[in-house]
Amino acid sequence: MTSKIVYEGALRTTATHLRSGSVIETDAPTDNNGKGERFSPTDLVATALGSCMMTIMGIVARQRQLPLENTRISIEKVMGTDPRRITEVKVKIDFPPDLDLSPEERTRLEQAALNCPVAKSIHPDIRQSVVFNWHPAEEATVHE
Repeated sequence: MTSKIVYEGALRTTATHLRSGSVIETDAPTDNNGKGERFSPTDLVATALGSCMMTIMGIVARQRQLPLENTRISIEKVMGTDPRRITEVKVKIDFPPDLDLSPEERTRLEQAALNCPVAKSIHPDIRQSVVFNWHPAEEATVHE
């Protein structure tokens, strides 16, 4: 087993990772009868995509001794209605301005991110829009 989830009431859950004991609380969003005081379950799906992308790029970077520290990812989740579901996850990856990588290294990192396990697990109807902001900013790569 990976985790256990307990319903705490008031549309809140507590999920415990069994191996580490790490805890995540979720709350229903304000637009769906909740308080919006924690990540919603759909927030976690969108956030998992960015976290997975960064982790897989980190593996590639470690193997190639590339410094990815201070790389930042911003996530925007877009919800649809009828049925209520995630329709798009927008991912913006900002690399540090002092990161000097060859075009081949950049491509390798982009492909690692785009092919991370979460990206490949999300239903194909959910659009994944990914922007890789290499510096200077005019060097951005967009994948949709």
